[in-house]
Amino acid sequence: VQLQASGGGLVQAGGSLRLSCAASGRSFSKYGLGWFRQAPGKEREFVAAISRDGGSTFYADSVKGRFTISRDNTKPTVYMYLQMNSLKPEDTAVYYCAARSPHKQRFLDEYEYDYWGQGTLVTVSS
Repeated sequence: VQLQASGGGLVQAGGSLRLSCAASGRSFSKYGLGWFRQAPGKEREFVAAISRDGGSTFYADSVKGRFTISRDNTKPTVYMYLQMNSLKPEDTAVYYCAARSPHKQRFLDEYEYDYWGQGTLVTVSS
């Protein structure tokens, strides 16, 4: 079982980045997926989540209107993306992708997620 996050980097404020997460080793097309982030000295926080079929998406208020979550279930490896626009210095953090078993519904709660990627660092300079 593996979740592999990628796409982080250094970007200026107002710029864009696209994060990717490749999920393999399970039937992740049946799992809810989400993005969390952890800034230096802070607790990990919810960013966005997407339902199994991609029909429902949820965002933290701090990123609503700037970030877009999506997924691709068409291949054996399930991909999830986070398009981040209008980035701000306060978006600087390590971003983690995570997968939630089919029967779990509380997408805001990190403890509902069973599998985690290793994280990818996003740094937004002012």
